[in-house]
Amino acid sequence: MRGFLIIGNKAFTKPFRLNDLPGAGRIDILCRCVAQSLFISHGIRKDVEVYLLLLGEPDPPKAIKIVGKTVKRMSPDERNIAGHLRKALGVKVNKNWKEVSSGVYVARKCLKDLLEELSAYYEIYYLREDGKDIRDLAKEMENPLFVLGDHIGVKKEDEEIVISYAREIISVSKLSLQADQCIVIVHYELDRLQI
Repeated sequence: MRGFLIIGNKAFTKPFRLNDLPGAGRIDILCRCVAQSLFISHGIRKDVEVYLLLLGEPDPPKAIKIVGKTVKRMSPDERNIAGHLRKALGVKVNKNWKEVSSGVYVARKCLKDLLEELSAYYEIYYLREDGKDIRDLAKEMENPLFVLGDHIGVKKEDEEIVISYAREIISVSKLSLQADQCIVIVHYELDRLQI
């Protein structure tokens, strides 16, 4: 399994307008990250789970989980993915995952709760420009989950929590890339080891 956890610092935690995804706390970025995490040409990665942590107004925190193995009726365009997220945000939540549609779940979880849960299944890696080169560690990775931020990055207080759970801080580039670009590179580096 592979996992990705993307922190949406301003991402709306209520249903939003599909005609203004950037105005919904940059939900568009999270949608691109979901697309790059899950979709391949004419298919979907069955061995990937995506976690979105939404920290924006008016009702943070909320977490959304998308399971590649069971998700249905999702396509790689931003609007379609946003529709799934919007539906999830319209559901009343508690700390337990609630399935909204096939393979899409929502819960009220803070970063620490989410990482505590995920650390039981995944080796956690924090993506940051100054980390160790992923190529030096990729062969050793088993069930990795990669944590990264949106256009704002990861706030200092959240970074401290992530580092406390992370096995390693890793990098895919010394340049500051967009989150969805980082996901593509991670998949490339891990995929090339399986050929």
